[in-house]
Amino acid sequence: MEEAHLSEEYGPRWSDQRAERLLGALVCAVVVLLLALIATVFWRAWPSFAHNGLAWFGPGGNVDDQINQIYLSGLGGPEGYVYTFHAWQLLWSTFLITGGAVLIAFFSSLFVAVFLVEFAPEPMSNVLAPVVRFLASVPSVIYGLLGVLLVVPFIGNHLVTEPQRASVAGVISLSGYSLLAAVLILALMIAPLMTSIFSDGLRSVRPGWLEGSLALGVNRWRTTWKIAVRTARPAIVAGTVLATARAIGEAVMLAMVSGSVAFAPNPADGLIFIFEPSRPLAPTIVKNIDLLGSEPANSTLFAIAAVLLFSATMFSLAGWVARRSMRKYGATA
Repeated sequence: MEEAHLSEEYGPRWSDQRAERLLGALVCAVVVLLLALIATVFWRAWPSFAHNGLAWFGPGGNVDDQINQIYLSGLGGPEGYVYTFHAWQLLWSTFLITGGAVLIAFFSSLFVAVFLVEFAPEPMSNVLAPVVRFLASVPSVIYGLLGVLLVVPFIGNHLVTEPQRASVAGVISLSGYSLLAAVLILALMIAPLMTSIFSDGLRSVRPGWLEGSLALGVNRWRTTWKIAVRTARPAIVAGTVLATARAIGEAVMLAMVSGSVAFAPNPADGLIFIFEPSRPLAPTIVKNIDLLGSEPANSTLFAIAAVLLFSATMFSLAGWVARRSMRKYGATA
């Protein structure tokens, strides 16, 4: 009687199986679409990689000139296609901008997270935590707009000197759109994401461990640094690599503030190199999106996308592995 009553109230048992099958089919469809996306990107990129080999990642002239030549070759017949492309300028700029931004964001986010979780008064923490999560969801174009209106003019008007402009006048223009502007705005953009993940990791530390250390007479800062931060290391690593994966694929904001010039800033030039314009991989696709009608240019842009996709996948995989390793510390991922 009880089973019949439950069956009438909640429906036949096979409805649960139907829901499971539908959800399973949805998951399979998403996986298939993802694999199809990856396969399509690498298939379209293959002609560029096949022609250049490892030289694709090396130096070899101005990137814009190369892309223009590749595009023009596609206007004729297939026998005249040119695929020669050397992306070192883009790779170097991506490394400098992403690396600098992640380094700045990491240290600032770590100390902010420690303050929010361990030292901030509860009313302040309750207000700041949602603010940090909100900042993590702000569209990147808003950060780019702030950079164009505030950071770029400040750099161009107050940090770049006239002798510095004159010293590179024949090579590049120093207008404020620069490596420094890109690094600062990108760091500001990814810092809330890192802070949010770091805070979650610190909150997952067992309170008894901290209370035991405090009961032994260890001061609060040392307890936080030696126990809470060390225990939350997997979450810190996960937050860092996930933020890096987001940073490496950022396009719109960097196209707005970096100068969008295919130029590789050289640290050997001294301090002036941080004021030089640059353009990483992702904004290059945005800048040349109109060239997709040319077959060799299409393949070249897809090759850039393939490098970004592979890099982001590796960083995301590293973040997943790091979060899984939190189980070793008795914390939840």
